Amino acid sequence: MFTRFASRPWRGLIGAAALCAAAGATAAGTPLPSVTGPVPATATSYPFGAADHTLKPQQLWKLGYVEEEFFISGKANVYEWPAPGPAVVRTADAPYTTRALVRRPAHGHRFSGNVIVELLNPSNLFDLNIGWGLSGDHFVRQGDVWVGVTVKPVSMVSLQTFNPTRYAPLSLANPLPLDHPDNCATVAADSSRSTENGLAWDIYSQTAAWLRSQDKSNPLRRARGFKVEQVYGFGYSQTGGYLYNYINGIHPIETARNGGVPLFDGYIVAVAGGAFVGAVPINQCRAAPPLGDPRRQFNHVGVPIIHVMSQSDYLIGIAARRPDSDVQTDRYRHYEMAGAGHATPDELYSAAAPADIAAAGRAVPPLACNEGPRSRFPSGIHFNAIFQNLDLWVRRGIAPPHSEPILVENGQPVLDQFGNVQGGLRSPFVDVPTARWNGSSTGASFCFIAGHEVPFEAALLQQLYRNDLDYDLRVAANVKRLLRERFLTRADASKLVVDAVRLDIP
Repeated sequence: MFTRFASRPWRGLIGAAALCAAAGATAAGTPLPSVTGPVPATATSYPFGAADHTLKPQQLWKLGYVEEEFFISGKANVYEWPAPGPAVVRTADAPYTTRALVRRPAHGHRFSGNVIVELLNPSNLFDLNIGWGLSGDHFVRQGDVWVGVTVKPVSMVSLQTFNPTRYAPLSLANPLPLDHPDNCATVAADSSRSTENGLAWDIYSQTAAWLRSQDKSNPLRRARGFKVEQVYGFGYSQTGGYLYNYINGIHPIETARNGGVPLFDGYIVAVAGGAFVGAVPINQCRAAPPLGDPRRQFNHVGVPIIHVMSQSDYLIGIAARRPDSDVQTDRYRHYEMAGAGHATPDELYSAAAPADIAAAGRAVPPLACNEGPRSRFPSGIHFNAIFQNLDLWVRRGIAPPHSEPILVENGQPVLDQFGNVQGGLRSPFVDVPTARWNGSSTGASFCFIAGHEVPFEAALLQQLYRNDLDYDLRVAANVKRLLRERFLTRADASKLVVDAVRLDIP
């Protein structure tokens, strides 16, 4: 298990300042939302995506965790973003009510001090708990708190279809009437003129401020035995694109508003960048910043950013590549996961159960494509190490390891003799292979970024490995090196070795 460590003294001072600044006690700080909850959960009324109502249900109480849903209300600005730099207010103080799903240790003594706040992914037109699906086991081992926030109106439609009574208070209404000249006549297919996608930014800020506060509605307040030390932002795919907007356009506003203290201590921007969701519209009447625009890159944000792409999207998003940096104001790492798919089985295992998705009026995404099941590549092993390394960077100033990107020549990946990509974040799956890992597939829904596996035939396995023990020893050696270099957590390293022993090599 990763050993928890004490914060540096100056981190403690900044953390205390952040608590004061984020409390919203003065006009200068981020406003605190009004929060109701936990909303009671019963057999007939429970959170959409609740851990015990997912495709692979979890009994969190057995892990010493509890799940609570809260309704968050406040006033959010709608912004314009005409040029690189902070965004500017277009329409102020639009009322909203959304929901946050909180998974936390039942008792404060188990709390690590870390809170991961995820913008729930709406790409399937309903909320996906992707961060938990990838790294929930890691969060539990650490004692971290995970918070998922609904930020897009189309997901809210699904919630209110799923349970009209429970979710009746939710609203992301457009503050502009339909006949207002700034309420554009045409919006994206997943949007509506009566709602506004651009409320997401202040919702995210105010949620972080609430979690840092000592407000009596906050389940993480000190009076309950919790002490929030770090708050980390996480977005995946579409909401990774949201983080480009937030980090570059909103983060500087909130940092200035709170006396130079950021609401978020670091960010993980996942599988979004360049031409692959490298930014999104700041409001639903504006286009996203164009390719090549500085707003599609991170520079001197002031807190660490770890950016990661998968084998499904790194070529489309290749413009997101930039050099790593350890400069204090520009701490940055870029990773590309060799072998990993973008749309994983884990994101569906941790999503609402198929019956609940259908009750929300949405199609259930397929777990298989034309080539077979979605890639089983466990990209969570990379994300777990990334979360651990981000925390080390913030708490102790220990910079994460560097990794070369996936090797590309003439616009195409350079493959090894087995058809797997060279370079990128490595693992036994590509260094001691038993299959060829593809980043894309054909078929319905998001199969084009789901990826699939082509297992090696027995004859090839016999050429590569003398016997089971030979394979096991090679995996163990590979894992030992990756663990030493901090590309794996200790828990994942142990599991990979155990899984290798269980695998039967002819």
